[in-house]
Parts: sequence; structure tokens; C-alpha cells
Amino acid sequence: MEFFRIQRDIPFMRHALVFNIISFLTFALAVFFLVTRGLHLSIEFTGGSLIEVQYAQAADLHKAREAVEGLKLGEVQVQNFGTSRDVLIRLPLRGTMKQTELVTKVFDALCQSESGKVSVQSSDKGDRQVCLVASGGAKAGAADGAQTEPLTLQRSEFVGPQVGDELATDGAKALLATVIGIMIYLAIRFEWKFAVAGVIANLHDVVIILGFFAFFQWEFSLSVLAAVLAVLGYSVNESVVIFDRIREIFRKMRKMDTRQAIDHAITSTMSRTMITHGCTEMMVLAMLIFGGPTLHYFAMALTIGILFGIYSSVFVAAAIAMWLGVKREDLVKGGKKDIDPNDPHAGAVV
Repeated sequence: MEFFRIQRDIPFMRHALVFNIISFLTFALAVFFLVTRGLHLSIEFTGGSLIEVQYAQAADLHKAREAVEGLKLGEVQVQNFGTSRDVLIRLPLRGTMKQTELVTKVFDALCQSESGKVSVQSSDKGDRQVCLVASGGAKAGAADGAQTEPLTLQRSEFVGPQVGDELATDGAKALLATVIGIMIYLAIRFEWKFAVAGVIANLHDVVIILGFFAFFQWEFSLSVLAAVLAVLGYSVNESVVIFDRIREIFRKMRKMDTRQAIDHAITSTMSRTMITHGCTEMMVLAMLIFGGPTLHYFAMALTIGILFGIYSSVFVAAAIAMWLGVKREDLVKGGKKDIDPNDPHAGAVV
């Protein structure tokens, strides 16, 4: 399906050097910010505590955040997840404070912000902490019917620094395995020059995403790492489409040189590129705008990756393949007769 068709090839490769210089400068800036500012790693990587509480009604995040920040426990994060009543609190490591003491202290501060008092209730599933607020003038020790529970403690978890280091190591291994797998796939399906070009373009996208997160000090969590891995596969898909069209053009249009073949391949796939990436970007933007804090940075990483993935597939991967000297003989084995693309009977078998 095509929304439009460009009749005349756009000379992308004529300006390949300029775009490659822009890509190199952008890449260098991203590396500079990664080295000088570093990534703002989440608790999954650095270690810390996770506390989940549930409110009876939609939570007032501003009030909850003020209550937790008033404890001066360091850089804390308070955000919704799931529903507007569920709140997730992330706390950094506290070397001198036990996990149970920290959880009790935070939940007590949240309860006091609701003018309540913490109570421990026993059930078949074990003890749980709830916040009780007297209603109708009843005292705190009155019957249950005269009290309300504005919030309850759902769960608490502790992530140690060893677990965080292991997650960071496993994430780096996953990224390396993905890059190696992509390179092997492209080398087998096409040619090693395309494999090198595709991997360089993919790493270009990944480093630029990380550069954005380092520059703005956005939180880099496991969900963002998942988005980076998704961008790797998404970006290489666009490169494969262009590489496949280049090989097809080499087979059918023998009068075209490498530069002309690449220009024709990119121009002929532009309609497909706009439809595919436009639809994907609309979905990602919906997550970015309406997904809330839980999906915000995941969607942000995907948005940056999609935009730079289109750019890198055209002006990085294709251009590098041209600089590496890819030619017809690399992709077309054996000698086929020239095919005139204007001949309606071209390629027909009787």
C-alpha cells in the first residue's frame, strides 16, 4: 500500500558526507554527555527500596511526595502506577537504617499527612499495616465502623547493590548479544559490508538515546533498557528493507551505479517508511502523553529511537555501505541478462 509515489529519485547520497558529519558530531556529543554526566540509574541498578501503597480514592501525589521528602531520605520518587489509587515510592539505599524501619517511617509519614494513625491488622495472609482515620468525631480507638482507611501498605521490596550490579551486567550482555545477532543476520542475508553498516547505524541510535538520557538526567530504568533493545530491532528492520531493495535494484537495473541504486531504493521505500513509522509513532506518543509516569521514559526512549532510526537507516547505514564500496557483484551471483524496468514482459517465463 502506498499513499504517494515519488516519480523522480531524490539524490540522498549526494549529501551523504554532510549528513555523516552531522551524525558524527551528534554521536560525539552523546558520548561526551555519557562520560561527563553519566546516566541517572534507577533503583533497579543502584539498589534501594520500593514501597507500594494503595489509597481508598485517587491519590494526591503532591501531598504524598511532600510527606516523603520531609523525611530527608535522599532523592525519592513518588508516582502512580496501574491506577490513580496506586502509588509507588522509590527510595535510595540507606546504609544505617533497616528495611522494616524505613518502610514503617515512610508509611507513618504518609498516614500522618492524611491525619491518620498507623495500625497493624492480622489476617490469614499475615499482618498488614493500614492507616486509620477517625470519622464522625470518633476517637482513634473506636470501633472499626467509625473509622476509615485512606491508604494501606500493599508491599515493600528491597533491591541490594549486588542485585543492581547484576542487572546492569545482564543488561549490557543483552545489548551486546543483540548487536552480534543483528550483525550475523545481516552478514548471512546480505553481505558483510551491509552488516557493518547496519551495526554502526544501530549503535549510533543507541548511543544517541543514552546521550539524551545523560544530558537531561532522565531516569534510566529496566523499562528504558527494554525500549533500547526494542529500538535495535526496530531500526535494523528499516535498514533491512532498504538493503533488500538495493539488492533487488542491482538485479533488475544493471545500468545504475551504486549511488543511483541506493537513491532509488530509499526513494521507492519512502511511502512505506512514512506509513509504518507514522503509525508506530502515533502509538508511542499516545503512551508518552497518556501513559503516566510509569511509561513516560519508556515511551520517550522509543520516540527518540524511532526518529533517529529512520535517519540512521537512510543517512548512516546506506551511506556507510556506499563508503565501504558495496557493489553489484557483492549481492548478485552469476550473470543475469539486463532487465528493462519499462518492459511489461521483463522477467516473464514461458
